[in-house]
Amino acid sequence: MMSGVRNTETPEAATPSPEEPGRRIGSGVGRVLVAVYAILALAATGRSVFQIIDRFDEAPVAFLLSALAGGIYLVATIALAGRLRTLALVTITIELVGVLVVGTLSLIAPALLGLDSLDPFGRESTVWSVYGAGYLLVPLVLPVLGLLYLRGSAARSAKA
Repeated sequence: MMSGVRNTETPEAATPSPEEPGRRIGSGVGRVLVAVYAILALAATGRSVFQIIDRFDEAPVAFLLSALAGGIYLVATIALAGRLRTLALVTITIELVGVLVVGTLSLIAPALLGLDSLDPFGRESTVWSVYGAGYLLVPLVLPVLGLLYLRGSAARSAKA
């Protein structure tokens, strides 16, 4: 009958400290990270859906990569918000590898991606083209911040 009721006899019992292993990933800085991932998931998915419907034949590889990026951002958002550390770690690592590989290919061999120019704001660019320059380099910086955050939250959990 008392299940689900928190011990609130002392202020310390009512509020978990940041060092407690039960601390949610989606709290504090984690909330900002989740919000940025959610915004990027919407932006990348929306852009790729439009590109695929409107002009898929112009750069199918680039547009499918944008759709993949949107999916990865969506899964990362869910993993971070749902405290699924392992899934978040795997997804964010894949994201970092993707942005590094696609960003590099877009600079040295854009034809492999079906790109005619290096313009990160161009019609054919992908979310990860030129390391996400069309998104103010957020696609490059975000996975680094995400991995650092996961490492820090794991260290805090291990100390407790």
